[in-house]
Amino acid sequence: MFDIDLWREIFQSINKNRTRSLLSGFTVAFAILLFTILFGIANGLQNTFAEAFSDDATNSIYINSGKTTKANKGLQAGRQIQFKNEDFSYIKDEFGNKVEFITARIYNNVQASFRNEQSSYSLRGVHPDHQFLEKTNVIEGRYINQNDLENKTKVVVIGRKIEEDLFLKTTALGKYINLSGIPYKVVGIFTDDGGDYEERIIYTPVSTAQQVYGNNDYIDQINLTYNPEMNYDQALAFSTSITKKLKDRFSVASSDQRAVRVRNMAEGTKAVSQMTFGLTVIILVIGFGTLIAGIVGVSNIMIFIVKERTKEIGIRKALGATPRSIVSIILMESILITAIAGYVGLLIGVGVIELAEPILKDYFIKDPGVSNSLVIGATLTLVGAGAIAGYFPAKRASKIKPIVALRND
Repeated sequence: MFDIDLWREIFQSINKNRTRSLLSGFTVAFAILLFTILFGIANGLQNTFAEAFSDDATNSIYINSGKTTKANKGLQAGRQIQFKNEDFSYIKDEFGNKVEFITARIYNNVQASFRNEQSSYSLRGVHPDHQFLEKTNVIEGRYINQNDLENKTKVVVIGRKIEEDLFLKTTALGKYINLSGIPYKVVGIFTDDGGDYEERIIYTPVSTAQQVYGNNDYIDQINLTYNPEMNYDQALAFSTSITKKLKDRFSVASSDQRAVRVRNMAEGTKAVSQMTFGLTVIILVIGFGTLIAGIVGVSNIMIFIVKERTKEIGIRKALGATPRSIVSIILMESILITAIAGYVGLLIGVGVIELAEPILKDYFIKDPGVSNSLVIGATLTLVGAGAIAGYFPAKRASKIKPIVALRND
């Protein structure tokens, strides 16, 4: 392996047969180049899908109310369905351990100000569990807790962008922020994977929002996450059960699709999973098809190389070379060429992906890339294929008698 004379012979052979070496290397480099680009784009699409669901828990269920569109049980169409605290408690108690986290939501728009800075933001009244449904990351202070809920305290948790907008160089934690004329204490600051919009939202206890902005027990929306141990079919059956029970509770016709609307993220998650799986299969077929084409190309070239070097092999045998040394030099040359060419193909492929990344973003392909282990594995596959393809003809040629090899046309 580390015989200097052997490596000198290999490099001399490559230098002497540049065209042959370039053809062998091009086949491998092109196969790895295409393989890298295809899998890079596939990973970029998967990243796009993952980002689309990064803001909310993937096992979320959203329950909204609307107006009835059909008469039912003597009640006219056009009734407004209004959720209340008792409906929130009903779902929480009725479904027990099927519910992981649950929160209500109340929506308001407020004019927020601190000293001379002011701006408009969305205010949401929520329960403490909301933090886990929205994947809110508290970076300073704390989130809404049960004590805030029970005492209807005027506290808020604000997004990082609001702190930047209003508090400038001072920290917002512990300060009082004015929301449409009412002072609230800032008890926490959060970040959100959903981006700048989500970080310009203010959260307050749902009980506080009900008291301040309506003096009632109304809620606008109920969100929950189902037990993560449920499979896809169980999750859908669960949301169907919620819909049926709420429609019965509000005397809504079973065929009325507007009065009570339940959206299960499991449906979207499965659709994305199916799309990602299909995309992965397509890329795998194309990618491995490219590798197979590369293997066939390398194999054909290696067979040709061995045949072309039959006379050389005869001379080596006449000078005393052993069959093992003849096979070794051919295989080492093949492995060296394919390894270098594979690395060059990898570098070019990665370079193409990086250059095209700004353009790919316009086509919803985010952070395209491919793991080095995958491409190295593909390169080793080609190297192995080239070695195997060269071994059998080289082994056969090494057994030819020198006089026969020298007469070979």
